[in-house]
Amino acid sequence: MGDYLNVAIELVCGLGILFVILKFLGKTQFSQLTPFDFISALILGELVGNAVYDHEIKIKEIIFASLLWGLLIFLIELITQKLKGSRKFLEGEPNIVIHKGKLKYKMLKENKLDINQLQSLLRQKGCFSIQEVEYAILETNGMISVLPKADFDKPTRKDMNLPPKDVSLPATLILDGEIVFDNLTEAGVDEQWLKQSLQKHGVERVEDVLYAEWHANQPLYLITYEESSSS
Repeated sequence: MGDYLNVAIELVCGLGILFVILKFLGKTQFSQLTPFDFISALILGELVGNAVYDHEIKIKEIIFASLLWGLLIFLIELITQKLKGSRKFLEGEPNIVIHKGKLKYKMLKENKLDINQLQSLLRQKGCFSIQEVEYAILETNGMISVLPKADFDKPTRKDMNLPPKDVSLPATLILDGEIVFDNLTEAGVDEQWLKQSLQKHGVERVEDVLYAEWHANQPLYLITYEESSSS
């Protein structure tokens, strides 16, 4: 009877520890599960599992190990928030695998993704042919984001007998108060144009902007730190 009671106590304690750690780390541990997050979740589960099945491990030891691991994960998350240069190394970055309707085979190889896997991911987004896709972006969590060609959008312009319309991909020009110069070049605009656009919104400094997005034939969309703090 004593063994069953010990297992029950360890399970309850383990559940409580995992709940506290996951609440502390935030919902992105599951909603945006990166390979690193997946490994951390496995290790947390393994720590609690060992406490249940290995009677030589005391509950104090498993609490210490779990809290220490949770602290390490929290510090890594903090580093990626404060040091933008570390995000690519620790979390990876999105990769465009279909660009303006053309398949980027080199990018597929770099991400260890074959055509069949790509087709499967596209079908999950409602695209049953590569020909329907204008842009496809492989996200850091292994999912794919799809921007269909205008003729295959819902409802399709083709069905409504309307002329086709060019599709463009929105570009992030400012992120966390810093200009993303690669996207600036891709959008075909320069820093002077960007600053003039900010002034039209009553913003003088790039550092005051949390996020700014460019889309062809549309005004610059931006969110300032002040707006995000007051909302």
